[in-house]
Amino acid sequence: MTLDKIYQAAFTLKDVARRTDLIKAPRLNPESDIYLKTENLQVTGSFKVRGAYNKISRLSPEEKKRGVIACSAGNHAQGVALAAAKNGIPALICIPDGAPISKVEATRRYGAEVRLVKGVYDDAYREACRLQKESGAVLIHPFDDEDVIAGQGTIGLEILQQLPDADVVFVPVGGGGLVSGVAYAVKALRPQCRVYGVQAAGAPSMARALRDKKIEPLESVSTFADGIAVKCPGKLTYNLCANYVDGILTVTDDETATAILALMEQHKMVAEGAGAVSVAAAMFGKADIKGKKAVCVVSGGNIDVTILSRVINRGLLKEGRQGRLTIELTDRPGELKEVSAIIADLGGNVISVRHDRSGEETDITACTLSIGIETRNRAHRNEIREAIVKAGYRIIG
Repeated sequence: MTLDKIYQAAFTLKDVARRTDLIKAPRLNPESDIYLKTENLQVTGSFKVRGAYNKISRLSPEEKKRGVIACSAGNHAQGVALAAAKNGIPALICIPDGAPISKVEATRRYGAEVRLVKGVYDDAYREACRLQKESGAVLIHPFDDEDVIAGQGTIGLEILQQLPDADVVFVPVGGGGLVSGVAYAVKALRPQCRVYGVQAAGAPSMARALRDKKIEPLESVSTFADGIAVKCPGKLTYNLCANYVDGILTVTDDETATAILALMEQHKMVAEGAGAVSVAAAMFGKADIKGKKAVCVVSGGNIDVTILSRVINRGLLKEGRQGRLTIELTDRPGELKEVSAIIADLGGNVISVRHDRSGEETDITACTLSIGIETRNRAHRNEIREAIVKAGYRIIG
């Protein structure tokens, strides 16, 4: 890898990829200056088009004639499909069968042939390798390729052009192509800037590889951030991360959901799980950024709308803005009204009620009341709980 290759990639991409905005986000972490590198607003909805197009543009005429094949959880698929269409060459993409339907259909719309493979990304990769040997097509690896990494590294160039005095950069990590390119570019131009990769706690393949100083595949991955659910990092990316990345952090799915919610509410931006892990790391203090200028690469926005409501609900629960109280009370008229009045007087909102007389452990004249409530935060919810107890009711859940 050289800085020249990244500059060449930037020239190649100037009429294809957007120079995405760097947006200040003051409320995500009040102790630091947070900026968002909005690759979720990139062509195809993610950064992947940068690496895919840079790689495909460098193929020889003979290689282009053979066509390309790729494996992807969805975003690389769209990047390869678009790049192949612009170069007038056929593309076959292997995608895990659990990938969001929106990503699969978007890939087809760009003109690629899609092959759904049972399992996760690594299973799709094995199938793509098998098909590549059969067909002779050129495999466009999603991360472990020099030209792909150089394409992703153009984000690092843009960050330092937009914020020359950046102190910290948070970058999502799956296989490591994005963080490798960004870290190489940033360290070459501003060595004092710290670069952290961020992975889902349920898929910490690069974090474990760097910790153990060897590459070993995870037995399984578990995260809704499908774009970074990778069991095994690449050899190239592992070496680049070992040399240029200051550390790999992990965030939980709950923290990621909270970050997605914050981006929607505060900045009217939609991010997918993989794109929001960098924001989660900044929000939840995974690295010391107090008083520093920190950039979060929001790497993609292709979230499946069918799970978006669940992600939002999880974020509300994590922030203490939604919850449920189960109260034991005497089964007599007016009890629900009294409990509801306590909640309303303190500014809470009742959103659901369930009245149950069937508990075996309760008195015959007793019942349980399960109330779903909306509150401002955890402190507000605790205030309501205390007021209900003070009024003589017993909270059992």
